[in-house]
Amino acid sequence: MTSDRQGDSVPTALAADLRRDPWAKALGLELLELRRGQCRFSLTLKPHMLNSPRNPHGGVIFYLADSAVGAASSSHGETAVALDMTSSFLAAVSRAPGSFAEAIERRQGRHAGFYDVTVGTEDGVAVASVHCVAHRVDSRSP
Repeated sequence: MTSDRQGDSVPTALAADLRRDPWAKALGLELLELRRGQCRFSLTLKPHMLNSPRNPHGGVIFYLADSAVGAASSSHGETAVALDMTSSFLAAVSRAPGSFAEAIERRQGRHAGFYDVTVGTEDGVAVASVHCVAHRVDSRSP
């Protein structure tokens, strides 16, 4: 969903692109909210997303965070890519039916943005905290 609040609107094409992304569709990523500088995704965990101790794989958790920050950082109308992401895994959770990631912009400069992402379970357990620096990519660049 895109926000209707004044100043929060994002390009409608971005939300459509996010919903039809083939990798996101293959994993079952669902866009819950998209506003300028903010994004929230959910993911229903499937058996193939679990590691040998039967916990959600760290790569799945990181992918969820990366997707949220990618959408939030591109919500200003220009494509942005992650330059650096630092993740701290806070809890190993047993297979929870669903997870979410919420990215929030902390500062946006001319070319770089700073984002904090929280990944958690639908019952409120914080699983990971991720900090990201994203760079706006000039569409005229090769």
